[in-house]
Amino acid sequence: MGINQVQIREQVGLNFAAALRSFLRQDPNIILVERSATTRRRRSRSRPPSPDIFVLSTLHTNDAPSTHLAPRHMGIEPFLVGTAVNLIQAQRLIRRICAQCKFEMTDVPSKALIDIGFTPDQVGGRSSSTRAKACGTCNGTGYKGRVGLYEVMEISEGIREPDHGRRHRGRDQAEGARRGMLTLRMSGLEKIKLGITTLEEVLRETVF
Repeated sequence: MGINQVQIREQVGLNFAAALRSFLRQDPNIILVERSATTRRRRSRSRPPSPDIFVLSTLHTNDAPSTHLAPRHMGIEPFLVGTAVNLIQAQRLIRRICAQCKFEMTDVPSKALIDIGFTPDQVGGRSSSTRAKACGTCNGTGYKGRVGLYEVMEISEGIREPDHGRRHRGRDQAEGARRGMLTLRMSGLEKIKLGITTLEEVLRETVF
């Protein structure tokens, strides 16, 4: 078992398409590319790809449900995306609060916590949030290190082919939530509750 990596070199004819054709001739189990699993439908006719091939790709979008909309802007038909995608993960890196100078601020208004996504039951009668005083360990910033927020949307049949392939972010998000998906904001709220980061960091990197 091994990993092969190829750098694109347009000047010698080694472009994205040529490299991908070469990968497929090696009958790989997993391909990691910067774009498009849907190109597997247009591979060499003389040697079709293995049905077990697993393609990992990256896109720049705001959240997991929005990822289905991005290929439309690149000219890819929505129904092709629906058949090619099995799971989408969105992620954000936020700053981790400094463990040396953090403290609990207890005068946070309950409404402020509810407005960012906490339920009244989660807030209860206690309104607090972790803050940092800033110290030498964190160079006076109040933060040291980073932690990830993750939103994982499994592509169920309810998401895969609604309305003959037409995508709708709100509907996909609702279907994902029905199946237990945690949004980036919800992931951030968990980090706030655990005292790992601050309200400001989560608000800066996520939408409600």
